[in-house]
This record gives sequence, C-alpha cells and structure tokens, in this order.
Amino acid sequence: MTTRTASAIRLTPRAGVVIALAAFVGLVAFFWPFVVAPGKLGSSYAPPLIFGVLLVLVLCVVLSEIAEGGINSKALAMLGVLSAVNAALRPLGAGTAGIETVFFVLVLAGRVYGPGFGFTLGCTSLFTSALITGGVGPWMPYQMFGCAFVGMLAGFLPPATGRREVLLLAVYGSVSGYLFGFLLNLSFWPFSLDPGSSLAYLPGLPFTEQWHRYVAFDLATSLGWDTGRAVTNFVCITLAGPAVLTTFRRAARRARFRAPVRFRSPDATDAGKV
Repeated sequence: MTTRTASAIRLTPRAGVVIALAAFVGLVAFFWPFVVAPGKLGSSYAPPLIFGVLLVLVLCVVLSEIAEGGINSKALAMLGVLSAVNAALRPLGAGTAGIETVFFVLVLAGRVYGPGFGFTLGCTSLFTSALITGGVGPWMPYQMFGCAFVGMLAGFLPPATGRREVLLLAVYGSVSGYLFGFLLNLSFWPFSLDPGSSLAYLPGLPFTEQWHRYVAFDLATSLGWDTGRAVTNFVCITLAGPAVLTTFRRAARRARFRAPVRFRSPDATDAGKV
C-alpha cells in the first residue's frame, strides 16, 4: 500500500516564500518577550501589532494558494468538509483537562493531502470553530498559526507504511500537542501574572533568567493540560488512524486532485454520435 498521494494543494515557489515569511513572523510573535528590547515597543502595543501582522500573513498564504490555482474545486470542497468536521469536533473536548479533538484529523489530513492542505486546513478549522463557539479574540492568530504548522509538518513526515506509519503519526501528534501548548502559553504569559511573582515576565531581564521563568510557568500551569492533549492525540490517531487514513486515501484517489485537464476538439466520429 502506498503512503503518498498527489498533494491536494500545490505549494508554488511564491507560496513557499510567503509561508517562510509567515513562519519567521510567527516565531517573532511567539517569542517577542525574549527578543524585543525594553523601550523599543511598548508592552501595550507590541502584541496587537504582531497579532495583526501574523493574521494578515496567514490569510495571504491562503489567498496566494487560491490565486496561483493551487486549490481546485475538489480540493476546496474537501477543505470545506474537513473544516466543518473539525469545527464540530472541537466543542466535544473544548480543551477540558487538555482534551483536544481537532488535532488528530489535522495530522491525518496533512499526512494524506500534503503540507499545503494541512497548513490551510489548520487556518480554516480554527477560524471556523472560533466563529461557531465565540472564541474570536487576540489569541486566535496564535491558534491558527500553531494548527497550520501542525498540519503542514505532518505532510513532511518521512514515508512509512502500515503500523509504522500509524505509530509515527501518533508520536508526532503527541509531540505536537506538547509543543502547541508550550508556544500558545507565550500569547498570554507576559500579561497573566503579578510582576512580583517569580514566574512573571519582567522586561529587561537576561534571556536565561527570562527563559527560566517561562519554563517554570509552563511546567506549573500547563504541563497537565498539554499531557492531556498529547495523550488524546496519541489515542485518537492509534485507534482511528488506520480507518481514517484509508478513507482519506480512497477519497484522494477518486478525486484525482492533480490530474491534468486536456481539451480536444470533437472529431467527425464524435460529431456523428451526437
């Protein structure tokens, strides 16, 4: 059994450049407390500025894919269906005790339909679910960015088959669950604690001390939730992964996303049959 199908969304060179730019700005958005010197950008203005730039770049990625012809009607229909599925699955967990039910579909779809589809699905899934659940806020660009790269990196995982593939995806889902929580905490850590706390963000501290404070904050407040997310991803992918992968690949074979389109003029025989 093959593990690769033609990517549903073709990553053009221009889209690759935009994704790389979005990744760079996204990392700055996550890690700005460690890289922005005090006084350069006021703490009240830096986060909204970074959020806005990040959201614009993420949307530009999707629009550039559509403009380049990277999303045909079949891929767009699949994207809409899976975005709706993820939006419906998310309230089932809603992050309670770290249980997140959207990541396993994102990982499996990115694996089968390619990194471009995984990136776009991460954006649209979180955006759609935020509208449905009323979760629109300054944290949404962070969530969109994180889920987009979870789905995209799943499409770059090395080839594997059978149980090895399922185990590979399950381990990746667990690791991405921890990493997602670790990064998302950076979106509110600088504003969530009393500055007098030993875990709080203090502008101007050396990197090592600032990093120590954040790691201690993450371990104290988020490790249990991240473990719940990692375990949920592992269990869901292990149990449902084989069936979902088979379904996704069957749909990809029937859709033939990247099949070339050829036009020909009718010959005399065809004309006689009309």
